[in-house]
Parts: sequence; C-alpha cells; structure tokens
Amino acid sequence: MGSVIIKMNKTRELKRIESEMDVKTYLDRLKYALDSGSVTFKIQKHRKIDKNRDNKYTNSYTIGKLFPNEDVVEVLGKELSLLTIEDYIETVKDTKRPKKSEMRVFGKKYSGEDVYIKIRVALASQFDYGGNFIFVMSFHYAEWDFKESDFPYIKV
Repeated sequence: MGSVIIKMNKTRELKRIESEMDVKTYLDRLKYALDSGSVTFKIQKHRKIDKNRDNKYTNSYTIGKLFPNEDVVEVLGKELSLLTIEDYIETVKDTKRPKKSEMRVFGKKYSGEDVYIKIRVALASQFDYGGNFIFVMSFHYAEWDFKESDFPYIKV
C-alpha cells in the first residue's frame, strides 16, 4: 500500500496512510533518536485547544493519571519506544507549518482506555541545530473509541 491522501480536517492538516515500510522506518528513526543520548524532548502539556475540552482529554491529565509521580520525559520516552506498526493510525502534515516534518498518529490502550498519541521526530542529520528532536503534541485519552479499522496495519 503506498501513501494515499485521505482528507483535510478543520485543523488544516493533510492526513494520509503511509506504506508499512515507511512507518517501520519512522519507528526505527524514533527508536534511534531515543537511544542516541542526544535527544531534545518537547511535550505540549497545555494546548490552546484544551481550553474548551473536557480535562480528561488533555495531555497533562492523561499523563498525570497514567504515570503519577514519574518523570514525564523518561516515561514518555519509554512508552514511545514501545510503539509498533500495529499502533499506527495515520500521518499528518500541518499545512500551517509546511516546513516542519510530518507527525505520526498512534493509538494504544492503557488501563483499558484508548490513548491518542501524535508525535514528530527529527534526526540531527535533518537539521542544523544538532541533536535529535522529539515533539509530543498529543498523549491523551481518546475522545472517541478506537475501532479496528482505524489501524491500517493491525494483525487480527
């Protein structure tokens, strides 16, 4: 399956499904960045969109609930390193910031609840500022229940 443009949503994002090989390569880059010892981690704890959202569906609430009293960077690094091809949902290009690398969306179950994960990974070789970079835009309880059909590479 090749890359296919799916749709543009109201947040001005182009969404598509990448090939299985491209997603595996992305996960390898993610694990490389996490293991490199030189990674900058940015977690968007408070987002503008959260102002009008039920607190349960915010990054800060979810992370605090799932990993109380744990170092956020450490625990998210560990959790991101466990992502697999079966957790992949889609790839998102933010048209408001076209020079930024694409984000990948994943979904996992924690304590029986679906968690929506959206991240961006940039390796040092891709930019001039040095070091690897991981941006966690979303790590929160999903506002809707995931369906098997949300995961293009899930094995049933």
